[in-house]
Amino acid sequence: MNENVKLLLVVAAALVDADNRVLLAQRPEGRRMAGLWEFPGGKVKPGESPEAALVRELREELGVEVRPSCLAPLTFASHDYGDFHLLMPLYVCRKWRGLVRPLEGQQLKWVGKERLRAFPMPPADEPLVAHLLDALP
Repeated sequence: MNENVKLLLVVAAALVDADNRVLLAQRPEGRRMAGLWEFPGGKVKPGESPEAALVRELREELGVEVRPSCLAPLTFASHDYGDFHLLMPLYVCRKWRGLVRPLEGQQLKWVGKERLRAFPMPPADEPLVAHLLDALP
């Protein structure tokens, strides 16, 4: 990694419903990598813990309330995008309050384990799928 490249810390969640389906969000038009599917989440603000950032992002993006104790760390991605290096912990969340809804204009899909690899994802998200598949029944 080039030492002049900015390190970007983002967090992501694999929301898993009662049928063991995983929520994927499609990056909206006008954003970098628009059209690709990803695990919901976002940037960690200065002074914010990854768990607090994920609770905030899930509220802002999906309108759901998650307690930090319901976030189970699973794995992380480390990917060099050239102009920045992304470090992204992935948490599994099976319990939240409220109905999941797209508050930022994104498309959402609940995807069964057998179909997770069928959705095109950003390079940092792709390797997370194998770890998630191992963790799902």
